[in-house]
Amino acid sequence: MAAPEDESSAQSQSSPATAAPTPPPSSSPSSAGDHYLAKCILRPSVVLQVAYGYFRSPSSRDIVFGKETCIELVVIGEDGIVESVCEQYVFGTIKDLAVIPQSSKLYSNSLQMGKDLLAVLSDSGKLSFLSFSNEMHRFSPIQHVQLSTPGNSRIQLGRMLTIDSSGLFLAVSAYHDRFALFSLSTSSMGDIIHQRISYPSEDGGNGSSIQAISGTIWSMCFISKDFNESKEYAPILAIVINRKGSLMNELALFRWNVKEESICLISEYVETGALAHSIVEVPHSSGFAFLFRIGDVLLMDLRDPQNPCCLFRTSLDFVPASLMEEHFVEESCRVQDGDDEGCNVVVCALLELRDHEVRDHDPMFIDTESDIGKLSSKNVSSWTWEPENNHNPRMIICLDNGDFFMFELIYEDDGVKVNLSECLYKGLPCKDILWIEGGFLATFAEMADGTVFKLGTEKLHWMSSIQNIAPILDFSVMDDQNEKRDQIFACCGVTPEGSLRIIRSGINVEKLLKTAPVYQGITGTWTVKMKLTDVYHSFLVLSFVEETRVLSVGLSFKDVTDSVGFQSDVCTFACGLVADGLLVQIHQDAIRLCMPTMDAHSDGIPVSSPFFSSWFPENVSISLGAVGQNLIVVSTSNPCFLSILGVKSVSSQCCEIYEIQRVTLQYEVSCISVPQKHIGKKRSRDSSPDNFCKAAIPSAMEQGYTFLIGTHKPSVEVLSFTEDGVGVRVLASGLVSLTNTMGTVISGCIPQDVRLVLVDQLYVLSGLRNGMLLRFEWAPFSNSSGLNCPDYFSHCKEEMDTVVGKKDNLPVNLLLIATRRIGITPVFLVPFSDSLDSDIIALSDRPWLLQTARQSLSYTSISFQPSTHATPVCSFECPQGILFVSENCLHLVEMVHSKRRNAQKFQLGGTPRKVIYHSESKLLIVMRTDLYDTCTSDICCVDPLSGSVLSSYKLKPGETGKSMELVRVGNEHVLVVGTSLSSGPAILPSGEAESTKGRVIILCLEHTQNSDSGSMTICSKACSSSQRTSPFHDVVGYTTENLSSSSLCSSPDDYSYDGIKLDEAETWQLRLASSTTWPGMVLAICPYLDHYFLASAGNAFYVCGFPNDSPERMKRFAVGRTRFMITSLRTYFTRIVVGDCRDGVLFYSYHEESKKLHQIYCDPAQRLVADCFLMDANSVAVSDRKGSIAILSCKDHSDFGMKHLEYSSPESNLNLNCAYYMGEIAMSIKKGCNIYKLPADDVLRSYGLSKSIDTADDTIIAGTLLGSIFVFAPISSEEYELLEGVQAKLGIHPLTAPVLGNDHNEFRGRENPSQARKILDGDMLAQFLELTNRQQESVLSTPQPSPSTSKASSKQRSFPPLMLHQVVQLLERVHYALH
Repeated sequence: MAAPEDESSAQSQSSPATAAPTPPPSSSPSSAGDHYLAKCILRPSVVLQVAYGYFRSPSSRDIVFGKETCIELVVIGEDGIVESVCEQYVFGTIKDLAVIPQSSKLYSNSLQMGKDLLAVLSDSGKLSFLSFSNEMHRFSPIQHVQLSTPGNSRIQLGRMLTIDSSGLFLAVSAYHDRFALFSLSTSSMGDIIHQRISYPSEDGGNGSSIQAISGTIWSMCFISKDFNESKEYAPILAIVINRKGSLMNELALFRWNVKEESICLISEYVETGALAHSIVEVPHSSGFAFLFRIGDVLLMDLRDPQNPCCLFRTSLDFVPASLMEEHFVEESCRVQDGDDEGCNVVVCALLELRDHEVRDHDPMFIDTESDIGKLSSKNVSSWTWEPENNHNPRMIICLDNGDFFMFELIYEDDGVKVNLSECLYKGLPCKDILWIEGGFLATFAEMADGTVFKLGTEKLHWMSSIQNIAPILDFSVMDDQNEKRDQIFACCGVTPEGSLRIIRSGINVEKLLKTAPVYQGITGTWTVKMKLTDVYHSFLVLSFVEETRVLSVGLSFKDVTDSVGFQSDVCTFACGLVADGLLVQIHQDAIRLCMPTMDAHSDGIPVSSPFFSSWFPENVSISLGAVGQNLIVVSTSNPCFLSILGVKSVSSQCCEIYEIQRVTLQYEVSCISVPQKHIGKKRSRDSSPDNFCKAAIPSAMEQGYTFLIGTHKPSVEVLSFTEDGVGVRVLASGLVSLTNTMGTVISGCIPQDVRLVLVDQLYVLSGLRNGMLLRFEWAPFSNSSGLNCPDYFSHCKEEMDTVVGKKDNLPVNLLLIATRRIGITPVFLVPFSDSLDSDIIALSDRPWLLQTARQSLSYTSISFQPSTHATPVCSFECPQGILFVSENCLHLVEMVHSKRRNAQKFQLGGTPRKVIYHSESKLLIVMRTDLYDTCTSDICCVDPLSGSVLSSYKLKPGETGKSMELVRVGNEHVLVVGTSLSSGPAILPSGEAESTKGRVIILCLEHTQNSDSGSMTICSKACSSSQRTSPFHDVVGYTTENLSSSSLCSSPDDYSYDGIKLDEAETWQLRLASSTTWPGMVLAICPYLDHYFLASAGNAFYVCGFPNDSPERMKRFAVGRTRFMITSLRTYFTRIVVGDCRDGVLFYSYHEESKKLHQIYCDPAQRLVADCFLMDANSVAVSDRKGSIAILSCKDHSDFGMKHLEYSSPESNLNLNCAYYMGEIAMSIKKGCNIYKLPADDVLRSYGLSKSIDTADDTIIAGTLLGSIFVFAPISSEEYELLEGVQAKLGIHPLTAPVLGNDHNEFRGRENPSQARKILDGDMLAQFLELTNRQQESVLSTPQPSPSTSKASSKQRSFPPLMLHQVVQLLERVHYALH
């Protein structure tokens, strides 16, 4: 039983502390930083629009996901797995998008070459035409057409978009009362838009036209007509309209008389009964369309637009019986029955438009559980047509209960027939579906994972999941000690697909195996095939300081050193396959050629001992080497020789190595690389032919053998060797000469590794010993460069190849295109495969993934700990394996290309609302609502490794969990839970609190022995010694804390914490200590000092505590009230911040002696607070429900910790330090735990850069409803000024400006005062690193944008001079720390 309420008594109470604790010392008068940089580290996952077209080339059909604030280009492979090609921010809000299909009449110019365009509507008020740039590897704007002013007005054009099947006409509508038609130019020159007309006309129009379109536009499409006999084709547009005040929707047909430049209403179709919501044209039908209504589907004959009629009606309430629900073992997809009483997303959204004027811009409806659109009849929520079916069109539909069906139109002599299939599948209702070539169907559910299906004869077969972690309702940040970076436990999705996701930064890897830390002194790792044509690797070679071991690759990695023939008592420098069955080992004293036996490999020689022969250098030691097909290259250091060796056959089972040529070098060789594929055999490219010059390769490379070296000059050189007498010659050379901004040479620029890459163009990558990464390219195509393009200039190949010697102008000087610092330790380059277009792992201070198809240098962090060595391991069981060497352990991981997001999923059911990590038990405490049970909410303990629910506390029937926090009571922690005992909304439209009831529940976490319940708990279990004898003994050997539950090697017994294993001997349970009914929903709870907590009820919040440290007895000591509903409570020592739904954030202080709360500061603007937290005693970070983040602070900090009663006036406003419009609503923001600076900070200080990201206390992490994760990192004022100038130039430069035509400065400053300092946009700045050196110089030379006349200040900002090296170095730090 809780203690009686005592809110205002001044009587002294027994308390462990009687005064406020002393605040931590502050090094500066300003508490939190005023300068921040925002970076989205996880982009939105919710797919709102889908488009299908030939975007990269006429032969490459791709999919575009529209995700509100970004677009993503993906492909679906033959295995049904979605792979991301590129993803880019649009710096705006996408409203609708569609494909302009390729046409023989359309854009037959060199810019497009038959590629489709993407048309996009956005909040910029423009219609944007985008084309995919193969050079930039992203979409670029071709043209913008201004439709309206920027924003989201309901009466201006820019809400909905549709394109006719020929790609010649386009229609754009407003929410209501207006639409416009466009004809697209068929000329190869000039603008894309040929003609444009608005309805009503822009001058206001006549009364009849205004009446004809008066109402809300729900849907529209073009109706195709045959126009082969007339060039004066008049397009017909069908629109579903809801007239003002009408309960029914009408189908209206409009014709555009292009010649007379007029639009007229042809006819209207209204039928009593069901409510129509969508109109969809039947492709290639010349006049047929489906009209979707609530409960049925009508096939409309619109061939005579003046007399529309219904040909066929299909009732959806009497469709064939559904299939039985299917269950799949794949961990990230669990199909469940849909909720027949659930609200259909599409119809509900459209129905809400009827009273949109009343509710428009009323943020109070965010928390309203609306019952609009709850319909008893079934209706179509999404549909898709079979691609390229011109005869009998087929369409798959998804109903609002999750049932999938197929419509097929059959054209016969007596008319058109419609066949409806049996139910193909029963799953979740989808807001969008897409039929893809190859029989695949991509589906996108609301707030749940999407799915890729394969269409069978009468059924859809599940293939893979499309991750969607939206919405993120809450998250908890925890440091992953293994990877030295944060991981986030996030509450994602809603019932029935609610889940807990573990989100990590970087590229996802599945951790399969980890050995014991017994592999000290590893100097190199390689994987080798047995034959050149093999798909899988056969051997894993491990080199130590004085030893070499060879293991077979497979389920069990056995030691086969003796059967392979490698010398085991030496340190191997290099090894590889020189010919089928012939392996080469290079060490300091010799080169050994080996033929393994059948004991090592099934294709080995049938003898008991392996054959081997050796070649020894003359009186010198080998320093480096590399092995390729029929080629061995080694170098010596004193003297500096480069030797070319080959292999010749002496007998059927006897081969030997011989030296072909020896070359004296001026400089010592630092690295050697031999491409494993012949250069002349280019892969077939998907890029368009207009890029043929970039794909040209040096003609000399198609003859003989090509290899690369790095030298101590320092330089990288491309060499060729032929056996026709020419021998070794240098084809190209790139000098490595780097200077800092002070003009001094950067030390340590010796190449550590070098690789040749061929993806659309040929270039050279080099990693340096000082942690830098370089990209060299050949000069653009010219006769002097010796470039040859076999695909397009085969006729001139013979002539170009005859030019040799001095006439070749060899060596060609390579151009240094880009330089990046990725660490301070040497950079090793590890390709994923032998292919020249393979992506590459770059090892330095941490592993990075280099995406070779991008221009410049594009790299992404791999979610794995720092490693010294890595090698790809391709086997039947693990085709995409990578072996990392880290901390004397071998780690076998798999690069999971199917997981576009590094987010592991644990299905929980219900809607996870809150999550807390309990460090003592190492468990997650999760609050769930919307459960399908007698109780709709519970509090459960979840194992963070397996996702298992170990125990739970169920709330009362009808009670809903709202908030929870861990609070200290004495030396223990209790869980304080806030609930609602009332149904319905918590907040009135005015912002005031509803008259409701709630409860405060105190739960104790008890660690108890468990002998009979079978609950999983934590105890210690050591790894057996037998498992340590081999690095991969029986595969499931020594597991780690991070072993994935879905990995190939995991089992139910594998969940562990570094040797601590879950068992059935003990458990953690939640026990009820006390509960109290409160006069309002308890939406916010927060710990306060060491012995209090705060809890809100309606517009009041209370200071509560536990007298005598007894959780069974809770007491309220003081109360504070606001004008509106309280949504958030946070504290920092004695400072309290309250966030409400109108007045924003308010600062309070609590005086223990008088037991009173005093308001000190208030928000300078009205703000609908979603979440907030105190960064220190004087500064608060706050997110609102309009998509902004702001940081505010009080003017005077002297009142912190004062004990007198003379407080500042409550009308004293907080200062707005800085703000940032995300365009996404962050319902939860937290402090960051670990932000790591680049290890080269000391080096960078010499460039005049001060420390930037040096503390985690001021770092903000935000999770949004679209599934994004943002990080806001503090930077210094000098860095801010430098990057602000760069951002201003990037915002207007053609290569980097917002692709949808937004004013970047206006977009990021939206919903905030114009004079407020803006947080820098890290995503805009990140584009700078994707540019080449020349493009970067072009950006920096761009004149500063002129100040907008709309701004309060008309002064031209003066930015410091921008130096390329300084900007690049600073952005590298940001990329390193936040990527």
